[in-house]
Amino acid sequence: MPGISRRSLFIASAVGATGALLPAVSKGASAQVTAEAACTGSYRAEYHFTVPDQWMNDPQRPVWIDGEYHYYYLYNPDYSTGGTTAGTAWRLATSTDLVSFTDRGIAVPKDTTPNGDVWSGSAVIDTDNTAGFGAGAVIVLATMAPDDVTQAQYLYYSTDGGRTFTNHGTDPVLPNPGVRDFRDPKVIRDEERGRWVMTLAENDKVGFYHSADLKSWTYVGGFIKGGIGVLECPDLFRIQAEDGTWKWVLGVSANGKASGLPSTYAYWTGAFDGTTFTADAADPQWLDHGWDWYAAVTFEKRNTNGTLDPAARYAIGWMNHWDYANTTPTIECDGFNGTDSIVREVTLKRATDGTYYMASQPVVGLDDHVSRTVDLGDLEVDGTLLLDYTGTAYELTTEITWDQLTGAGLQLRRSADGGRHIDAGIYGDYAFVNRGYTVSPDTSGRWQESRSPFDPSARTVRLRILIDRTSVEMFVDDGRYAHSTEAFPDPADIGLALFTIDGAAVFRNTVIREFSI
Repeated sequence: MPGISRRSLFIASAVGATGALLPAVSKGASAQVTAEAACTGSYRAEYHFTVPDQWMNDPQRPVWIDGEYHYYYLYNPDYSTGGTTAGTAWRLATSTDLVSFTDRGIAVPKDTTPNGDVWSGSAVIDTDNTAGFGAGAVIVLATMAPDDVTQAQYLYYSTDGGRTFTNHGTDPVLPNPGVRDFRDPKVIRDEERGRWVMTLAENDKVGFYHSADLKSWTYVGGFIKGGIGVLECPDLFRIQAEDGTWKWVLGVSANGKASGLPSTYAYWTGAFDGTTFTADAADPQWLDHGWDWYAAVTFEKRNTNGTLDPAARYAIGWMNHWDYANTTPTIECDGFNGTDSIVREVTLKRATDGTYYMASQPVVGLDDHVSRTVDLGDLEVDGTLLLDYTGTAYELTTEITWDQLTGAGLQLRRSADGGRHIDAGIYGDYAFVNRGYTVSPDTSGRWQESRSPFDPSARTVRLRILIDRTSVEMFVDDGRYAHSTEAFPDPADIGLALFTIDGAAVFRNTVIREFSI
């Protein structure tokens, strides 16, 4: 945790915890992740996507094929025996609603060439047969590194609707120019200019490349941003804002922890002329302020009739971080390591100062999987209110209103004695999620509380929180800010409490929904 605040002291005393703020809370609790006592129940998510077995990391941008989304992700079937060094393939799952997925097995295999395993990249549908593999062929451009240093881009193709892929020889379609970081190609079709455009992660630069056939690429320029770590998993798309304005968005996964920033998906709004991206501002915004929404991808939203929605996109992120990627009870207890965020719908909105930002909400397909609704109505809280409801996986929505107070929120996955919980809410001028009072994957104790800006003069806040067995995702004020956080509460910790600090509040229209997938 970033220090012991007055809010932390209040929360600890309100639930009667003793010694809850000693270093053992964050470091000790994290260390329990690998303890033999961890397996007291299942840790597999109830309504989030999880890998069937072994290891999963980066999502690959889903594509729409024959009425369903094809979702590829990095998968290591040898994780438990060889670790992450054993390398990844691309595994496929399909979905029509982006909530329920059907596993289709490995699509892009590893170790079929001397280049070894297959890293992140992107799939596109070659409608006009520009690459020569047939109209409608699915083409994958992905990074491979045959000597673990020389990263280059290689091509795979599919003629069976994206179910299985064949390598296009052993030579790269975009060789390494002599740099270490040269990966994660994201390809889009520039219909206006009749060519393909690739964005590539090159340390502190996103490189731009052109191609007519997906097999021969030319460098045309780059966008540079330092101070937020090595840039990875670039993203580039055009979207229409709610006010009708069109904007280009350039996104990257970046680690801003050293600068007190998130380590998730950074993005800039701006203009793109087919070669150069011009940002509206030098510093990025962040699509998620939590600790665990890394390697995220956005992708096209299709309406029910298959047409594109120009004013919205979908997004999905890996709910883990390389700081502690292997620290999880899920591998020991359930035989897997890999959970994704809920798919969210992303829209572009105009702020009161004239700037634009992306807001996000859980995909509406969740509504079709509701198995139980608990309407708690309006709840008056002054201090701590322990609710009768218990659960490990659900959604809670509420609007908190007050006249004067310092903070308010919820204690999620609360233990019976009140000593363990995940806290989410607002305090002063920030919204937060804090996993420091439960079992956290971060053994350093540094990355326990995530924060985003909040204006306390509003005296109201809308919260939508998705809780699952190893995750919390909080959406603040219609998705203006989001926090995605991984945590490993004991399966027996199923309580729920509301709290206020230095005043009273009403938690209005408080509703809990459970899901069946």
